[in-house]
Amino acid sequence: MKIDPQFCRVDDGLDTILGKWKIPIILYLLKNQTMRFSDLQKVLPEISKKMLSKNLKELEEDDLITRTVYPTVPPKVEYSLTEHGKELEDIIDSLHKWGLRHQ
Repeated sequence: MKIDPQFCRVDDGLDTILGKWKIPIILYLLKNQTMRFSDLQKVLPEISKKMLSKNLKELEEDDLITRTVYPTVPPKVEYSLTEHGKELEDIIDSLHKWGLRHQ
């Protein structure tokens, strides 16, 4: 392996996606492209509104998702993955496969 342990950024990457809800949110956005808050609540019924809002805000701050507000009444808000967020698809898939092999 050619990664110098002193300069390894795996922890930075993991800190960005760790948490009970971030990977499921990312996976649903990968599958559906764009989702509204209520759509995410329906597919993740165990998450509270407060926790969903917190996770969406953190993912947005980390440039993994984008929040689009449409000027309608009532307001329409949609969430989708940024290009940065879409890059996680292969990483999550690899981690999933590794987890299956080592469970």
